[in-house]
Amino acid sequence: MQFAKPLPEYLVKRYHGWKATTYTENRSWYMRLAEDGQHPRAMVISCCDSRVHVTSIFGADQGEFFIHRNIANLVPPFTPDGQQHGTSAAVEYAVTALKVAHVVVMGHSSCGGVLGCFDMCEGKAPQLDEKTSFVGRWMDILRPGYDRLAEGDDKTRLRALEKEAVLVSLENLMTFPFVKQAVDDGMLSLHGLWNHIGEGTLECYDPATRRFAAV
Repeated sequence: MQFAKPLPEYLVKRYHGWKATTYTENRSWYMRLAEDGQHPRAMVISCCDSRVHVTSIFGADQGEFFIHRNIANLVPPFTPDGQQHGTSAAVEYAVTALKVAHVVVMGHSSCGGVLGCFDMCEGKAPQLDEKTSFVGRWMDILRPGYDRLAEGDDKTRLRALEKEAVLVSLENLMTFPFVKQAVDDGMLSLHGLWNHIGEGTLECYDPATRRFAAV
């Protein structure tokens, strides 16, 4: 495999710094995690965006969250078609094997994936409509959310679509039989969050008001 290169030096230095400090000071905890396995209480589905750092926002340590990241924090509907489904596999493992008590979907401001979906649905990104576009076909998941947008200026509608990405994912989660069963049995709860990166605020969806409200 001639195309694989050595790790960049800055990452090597950061690793050695972590090993000499954080790991060394908590070695017994890491050993326990390795021997006992993981027992996270929650699964978090968040965006790949490098500015979204779930463990920092919640001050979480290793072993606390089962985290799955993808473009625009989307969950596809339950589709047992024999194809490869990374997000669906992660949800299945979290709910049926790890038996997490919570599944959290967290969207965020200035999401590039959501912007791509918005532009695609507006006819402004024909490249995403191509069958060969992985991003475009993934963002098709969010089209039902776009169809629900109210009239208004693009900025307002785009912000609304960021939150629709959370709601569509929550709706799709309930199409998975094992998720619905766990929710109906009171063994699992679903949560929708939206994070404003610049302001550091966090909003949670309230089904009673059908709105996102500050935490």
